[in-house]
Amino acid sequence: MRTVGTGARASARGLAFACGLSFLGICMFAASASAWMPHLSALFSAELAPDPDTKLPAPTRYSYRGIHTTIVQGVETPLRTRLEATVPAGLGNVLAFYRTELGKLGWQEQHDGAVISADHVQLAFVSPVGPGMLVLDRKDSGTAINLVQKNASVAANANVMPEPGQAMLVFSNISDTDAALTIDQRTLRRAAGTRAVSLDLQPGKYSYEVSVPGHQAITRILNVASGETWELTVGRDGEAWSPLLLY
Repeated sequence: MRTVGTGARASARGLAFACGLSFLGICMFAASASAWMPHLSALFSAELAPDPDTKLPAPTRYSYRGIHTTIVQGVETPLRTRLEATVPAGLGNVLAFYRTELGKLGWQEQHDGAVISADHVQLAFVSPVGPGMLVLDRKDSGTAINLVQKNASVAANANVMPEPGQAMLVFSNISDTDAALTIDQRTLRRAAGTRAVSLDLQPGKYSYEVSVPGHQAITRILNVASGETWELTVGRDGEAWSPLLLY
């Protein structure tokens, strides 16, 4: 993953992740950019103006903002784009801002499962390219924003599109030894140097175990929702990485 703030750096996980999905015949990369600004006074007008330079709608004034994308090598359009931000404005004003700006872009709000309260909002959308999700939370005197857009055609072409009503899990082993994943009463074994494998899961919470010779077995919990694709990877050092949400 490449993170850009006051400087730039590339992590080993991001580089390895690009190779972990070699079974697709396509490499993927995760990238992020973020910025911090001094706390802005709540005395500013409650009216929020859209920033014309952001990949997803965002107010021009903020105390923090980050953009995170997952892309397929050779494809300019991101597989998944996520905006995180904190703005010095009330939750109601931020909700009104997003309903207006997303509507201008052709996002259609879905009322099933919508949650709207004084401190928390969660809304699903259908955007012109795929599913979208908006989550707002009251944070001190401002509002925390989490906005996600997925691109369905890119996911389908990259073979990471879950079946309707299901989730997908991708298991990658980029170490120099064998590795095994046990989940949902199934065990997937990947020899060193072999391609990744995927399986479908029903939405829900799963306990899973990753075992690698010479390393202590890792047992964790993975909570998957309908329409999500997750990756579990054994790194080059034989250590199991935390789950990564791809789509």
